[in-house]
Amino acid sequence: MISKFLYFFSKPVVKSYMGAMLRTSIFRHGQMPEGAKIIAANHPSTTDPFFVASLARQQVYILINNVLFQVPVLGTYLRKSGHIPVIAGNGQAAMQAALELLAEGKTVIIFPEGDLSPIEGGFLPPRTGVARLALLSGAPVIPVGIHLQRERLHTIRSVVKGRVEYGRWYIRGKYNMTVGQPLYFLGDPEDRPYVRAVAERVMHHITEMARQSENRMHQGPASLLSLPATN
Repeated sequence: MISKFLYFFSKPVVKSYMGAMLRTSIFRHGQMPEGAKIIAANHPSTTDPFFVASLARQQVYILINNVLFQVPVLGTYLRKSGHIPVIAGNGQAAMQAALELLAEGKTVIIFPEGDLSPIEGGFLPPRTGVARLALLSGAPVIPVGIHLQRERLHTIRSVVKGRVEYGRWYIRGKYNMTVGQPLYFLGDPEDRPYVRAVAERVMHHITEMARQSENRMHQGPASLLSLPATN
């Protein structure tokens, strides 16, 4: 109940922020399917999880680096909102939590790169979590490609439990997202070469969506090109 309240309280705040501070362009190649789904995006900034979450109308659950759960206030918000901490060396716990949510028909957001994209641009090789989630749950994967103005990124240094951490925050500027068609996968989640191939295919689609977002940014002023959102 608390997580649902926080979601419906925070979503209009995020959307208002995006409307006031970001020049957002969203293009959808199709509507998102109802029920369980996995939204998978590239990760140029620390703020991406909040902006990507705005794409879905229903409550979403994000797999987020456990470091952010240790940040005062933000960590409390993330925990009470039901988001999933990804703890180094214990990724299986996060996978299990995400699978349980998908089994309940929920929407999960994952960033297959597993870390922030290179600051100079481009993408990190995908990790296999997105593939295993798709194969074990049967839920479709929705690829989302993000492009922003890298020169407007702010690197912020913070100390979390005695350890220095760096975040890459996007406060204002153009922010484009392209949402691809759902991808469906069947196969053996224990077949490692196949799992790797699925992860790479998902990342290929994310990369293509990100390039479309970049192309729109260079075509002129950002505009909202979104179809009506569904679940």
